[in-house]
Amino acid sequence: MPATNGRLVRAAFPGYSSPMCAEDAPRDQPVAPHPPLEPYYGSADQRRAWVDRMFDTTARHYDWINRVMSFGSGTWYRREALKRAGVGAGAVVLDVCIGSGQVARPALELVGGNGRVVGLDASMGMLVEARQAVTAPLLQGYVEKLPVASASVDFVTMGYALRHVADLGAAFSEYLRVLRPGGTVLILELTRPRRRTMYAMVRFYLQRVVPAIARLGGRDARTLMRYFWDTIDTCVPPERILDALRSSGFQSPERGTLFDLFSEYRASKPIDA
Repeated sequence: MPATNGRLVRAAFPGYSSPMCAEDAPRDQPVAPHPPLEPYYGSADQRRAWVDRMFDTTARHYDWINRVMSFGSGTWYRREALKRAGVGAGAVVLDVCIGSGQVARPALELVGGNGRVVGLDASMGMLVEARQAVTAPLLQGYVEKLPVASASVDFVTMGYALRHVADLGAAFSEYLRVLRPGGTVLILELTRPRRRTMYAMVRFYLQRVVPAIARLGGRDARTLMRYFWDTIDTCVPPERILDALRSSGFQSPERGTLFDLFSEYRASKPIDA
């Protein structure tokens, strides 16, 4: 990552430090978003390295594949979700797991010239792609140990990446730490549909159609999309995610849904925290 990005982030967040491994994060009671998926990696301990490699090798294809995977919901949905969460002029936003910048782009438009958006991702390949799409400062690091000062941002946003963290509790505790009192976390995610017909349709599309299309981007792209469906299919239920937010110290966690598939989690940091 260019050194200028680091200088920009240090100016925005005086407590900036070098990224640390997810394994360094505190884990009193780890809450994994899904059980180990051993067909992809040999053991749970190998998950992080496998996921990082897959994102690095598929980064240049991820933008168009993600548009296919999310049914073309695109910028409009992300922008409206940001607005519903209260993102507006002058806000400071930390977009974790920035990927190719699909949440950061509308966030930059909403915060305007007096606001600031900073992106974070564990994958250097994704950060290279994000650099081409957004002008925001970028950080490399894991959400379980954010290299960001405490109480320094108004919003933490996360788009379709919750299933890839190592520990929901550790990640949410870090989100709470970096938010200012009264700040908001917004998490967009794909959720296993509960209606049988919808589940069958989504399963066929994400398990069969999307990987077949993704194959145009190479074998790793196809494998990553198959992995995506398996993480959706085995992800902990929304109630467990809301409980993890609440247990981490957030108040009033809530979930909005669209088409029994798109989930929008919001929660706020207590004013007196």
